[in-house]
Amino acid sequence: MANNIMTRATSRQLSFELFEEMLGTDTPINESTKEIGYQRNNVFIDITDVGITARRLLDAAHFIVAQEPTTPKVYDVELSYFRWLMRYDSYNYKHLRTVVSEAQKALIQVSASPPGSTSAEDEKWVSVQLIGIVGIDKGRITFAVPEPLIPHIKDPVKSHWLSLRITSAFTLTYARAIYDHVIGYVAEGITEWIEVDVVRGWPGRAASTATEFKYFKRDNLDKAVKQINAVSDIDLSYETRTVSPKSKKIDRIRFRLTRKETAGAIRASLLGAQEIYTTLKNEFGFTEKQFNTISQNRAVWSDERILQAIEYTRAKVDSGQVKKSPGAYLLKAITDGYKLSDADRKMLTVQQQQREQERSESSAKQLATAAVAASTEAAEERSKTQTVENADLGREAYHKADGKAQKDFMRAFIASAAGKLAIKRVKLNPATIHESEVLAHKDLSFALYSFVFLRTKAKAVSKA
Repeated sequence: MANNIMTRATSRQLSFELFEEMLGTDTPINESTKEIGYQRNNVFIDITDVGITARRLLDAAHFIVAQEPTTPKVYDVELSYFRWLMRYDSYNYKHLRTVVSEAQKALIQVSASPPGSTSAEDEKWVSVQLIGIVGIDKGRITFAVPEPLIPHIKDPVKSHWLSLRITSAFTLTYARAIYDHVIGYVAEGITEWIEVDVVRGWPGRAASTATEFKYFKRDNLDKAVKQINAVSDIDLSYETRTVSPKSKKIDRIRFRLTRKETAGAIRASLLGAQEIYTTLKNEFGFTEKQFNTISQNRAVWSDERILQAIEYTRAKVDSGQVKKSPGAYLLKAITDGYKLSDADRKMLTVQQQQREQERSESSAKQLATAAVAASTEAAEERSKTQTVENADLGREAYHKADGKAQKDFMRAFIASAAGKLAIKRVKLNPATIHESEVLAHKDLSFALYSFVFLRTKAKAVSKA
């Protein structure tokens, strides 16, 4: 039996767009779009033939579509990642195929008529599959989503996204059904008065058969509200009434809800699940077997426990205590519930401060050493430049001198200790070397001119 859902917020926007895009008409459902915006009961969506696990599969698929920047005809991801998103902990892949088949039967149906009314021949109506072809092969899953739905999944203005982290935590059919229906009212903080029979029928074929409200309240409603408050991002309560003051039968209900502002609710976002998965896979290199181990224990191993183990393992890796396979070390930390204590964090903070101080001191020392080296290099460069300039002055003085003075310079140079050393360096003999050889050799001529500069400079000083 179809499950009639009154549309709010996103559902309404989705139905408008479906009529506009799929039916190719500018005619609104009612006489004006403004009227539709206020008359929220005029648009209904039916979601048929989908259980809680199949709903998780759809949530995971639509999340992947929303995150993909392009719009491929077929989406292709690792099966372990997909199972992680939908929190499918079973190794029974035959059952998973059954869940896929169930999800493929799920439909969004949009009608312009209120529930229970007679459909006219010219009534606007649309029925769309929530997921198309699905394939599983070699550890990957591929799937297609009907093209008309993709803009509504991707565009946050046109679609309301339910956190997979929240919806996949529901184990009660009524908890998921009620959450789906009331979340669109979070801005208003309160729903309209709804018939109890309508609420009772929200899960469709899985609906309660209890006809009296007190039994429905005891067995389904209160348990669902309790679970919603425990695992979701809203605080939910409800109130009831009777339509007729003369009747004692409770037949109307409305819900009050507020968005939680806690860190736990923030962590409950789907991006949190994706971040954990990415950390485990990329930073710690988790294998399929390790992911399966976590999946088997997700009922016990909360996100907080995993995050605490990640923090613990990172600290051990940074301190050099993990010698091999950080992934295996992390899995053991998760298994045994390891986490950093407040004292550990304080110690790590102190150690970090010490390392930063040591780095700062080392950096300052390196800068000082570099400054000295630069100064020395600059001094050497200046000295080298000065030596070249002195040799140029010596060459000028040598060639300006007369022949006798030049011979005196040459004899004095060859006889000097500096001259002999320069001549021997080029493997010539000071006793037999000729004047022309000195002038023709680059290094010897440079040494000669430097010698001449010093001689002429010394004479100039003595005369002064």
